[in-house]
Amino acid sequence: MMCRSLLMFLLVLSSISYADKIRELQSEAAEKNEAAWGHWGWEADNYRLWSTHSNRLIPVYTFGTLDAGDGIDLRDYTGENSPYRSPAAIRNLYDYVPAGTVNPNAEYCDQTNIADIQFSALTAGKKHIILVVFDGMDWETTRAAAIANKNAVLYDSGRGTGVHFQDYKAGGNTQFGAMVTSPHNDGTKTDVNTQTISNIYGAPRGGYAFEAAGSTPWDEPNEIKYLVTKSAVSELQQAYTDSASSATSMTAGVKTYNASVNIDARGEQVQTVAHLAQQLNYKVGVVTSVPISHATPAAAYAHNVKRHDYQDLTRDLIGRPSISHPDQPLPGLDVLIGCGFGEERAKDSGQGDNFVPGNSYLALEDLQAIDVRNGGKYLVSQRAEGVVGAAQLQEHAQTAAEKSQRLFGFYGVKKGHLPFQTADGQYDPPAGKGKAEVYSEADIKENPNLAQMTEAALTVLSANDQPFWLMVEAGDVDWANHDNNVDNSIGATLSGDAAVKTLTDWVEANSSWDETVMIVTADHGHMLVLTDPSALTTDSN
Repeated sequence: MMCRSLLMFLLVLSSISYADKIRELQSEAAEKNEAAWGHWGWEADNYRLWSTHSNRLIPVYTFGTLDAGDGIDLRDYTGENSPYRSPAAIRNLYDYVPAGTVNPNAEYCDQTNIADIQFSALTAGKKHIILVVFDGMDWETTRAAAIANKNAVLYDSGRGTGVHFQDYKAGGNTQFGAMVTSPHNDGTKTDVNTQTISNIYGAPRGGYAFEAAGSTPWDEPNEIKYLVTKSAVSELQQAYTDSASSATSMTAGVKTYNASVNIDARGEQVQTVAHLAQQLNYKVGVVTSVPISHATPAAAYAHNVKRHDYQDLTRDLIGRPSISHPDQPLPGLDVLIGCGFGEERAKDSGQGDNFVPGNSYLALEDLQAIDVRNGGKYLVSQRAEGVVGAAQLQEHAQTAAEKSQRLFGFYGVKKGHLPFQTADGQYDPPAGKGKAEVYSEADIKENPNLAQMTEAALTVLSANDQPFWLMVEAGDVDWANHDNNVDNSIGATLSGDAAVKTLTDWVEANSSWDETVMIVTADHGHMLVLTDPSALTTDSN
């Protein structure tokens, strides 16, 4: 018994020591702007040189897809079936053939193929279709999280091991690949008030020059600045995506311009998987750790020429009249759980002339209109003073399921997201590019985490044995990488991984991988470079 107690003590001590090390590494890097273990950008001695997206290939993990039917199997879009082996297929994506993009040996697919898999799953009658998006999580970010989770560097290529979505095999029905995320273009101009676009072929335009960027997510680029549209060759200055364009590609199956939410490159509204699923009598839902109408959750269902028109995007998500659907509102999601609570603003030029002062993401009139207490369709679950958020949300989910109601969950801390979890599972983020966020006991108590939000969504969507489509977004990975904060980045990835385990546990207990298809991926990469991955372990000096 004493030996066992000693072992447990040593394990806890090791865990504390390791957690402290990740925090210390981040704090030291933020202070000195350099780190021996890694950096963001293309200069090893400039830790926070680059703080936004890149054109890296993105890992794709699928479950329930192997030999699951035409268009569902990932191999239908990779290897010899890759669109990047065909000039005609590339032209169909981008409206031209970008320089360096035709690769006769391409193994990777395109972000639009993520939607193709989901549409095919619908056509085949799959009962449960789930899309998990780790916003901003590229292969290197995943590896950092795996190293932190296992305190060891276990791989330097391929699918990898160390977090649940890497290790879980779905009874042998899982697959792994990579995808291109470049948009149609990054130069289209928009008018939120008229919902029109111009400059259809705005520059820079999209493409993926594999000889500059690499043929796998773990390749070292031959020209690293290519990844951020800074190639020395003008024709290779190809656009990297934003979250809205990429999410639109993954939910509607079209390439479009950066900032678009389900508007194609010519300005037309497009149908998403959720729209079609709803028409086929599926329930549809969205869960996110960031504001409810940020780019990725909005792209599940809403229409807008610009991602920043938050209140109108929310109106589409909850079935209210919007700038895009003024006379015939969309039916609305069955479940919407996310953040933005408490974010008040008097003005917002990005939202157009119809912005209503108050909450940036949800006008009070719309909130009141959807509430079942006022005759609306949604049981509303909001952060409340002194109330345990996880318990409240699950109680409301159970009630909504029993009464066949919709569920709207609205939570968050200042800045509109869930509290950042760090590498050790705590909520004490260090400083990154910006100041460290500080949370009160109430911030932790009154908010559920992403896994608990996911559980609540499943409770409602699976009621009455109805088929469903669900998007879950770990949006804080992107926020952490924008902040050049490895502690937050690892923590956000691991909290998202916990949500994935919630999903796989639910499938194991309530369904099967014969009737379920799940895709776990990211919408784009950043520029995290692990120059010495072993330095993230406790075994390093």
